[in-house]
Amino acid sequence: MSRDTESAVELVRVIAKALVDLPDEVEVEAVDASRRCVIQLSVDPSDLGRVIGKKGRNARSVRVLLGAMGVQRRRRYALEILETD
Repeated sequence: MSRDTESAVELVRVIAKALVDLPDEVEVEAVDASRRCVIQLSVDPSDLGRVIGKKGRNARSVRVLLGAMGVQRRRRYALEILETD
């Protein structure tokens, strides 16, 4: 994993842990491709609504931050919020 990808993963991890009630359950992984990186976020099912936010505002805000980071680094970052049972 490149240094740019690690910093994007850490950004998502810090934001997600600040939003949820169970920060120990936050897991962030990156699936790296040549010019695109998919960041997969999974949280406790009871915290899923907090991460997504009303009308998706929290998720959209994190995606905007990743987009700005991607412009700076000439990469595309995508955020996937995974549902776990």
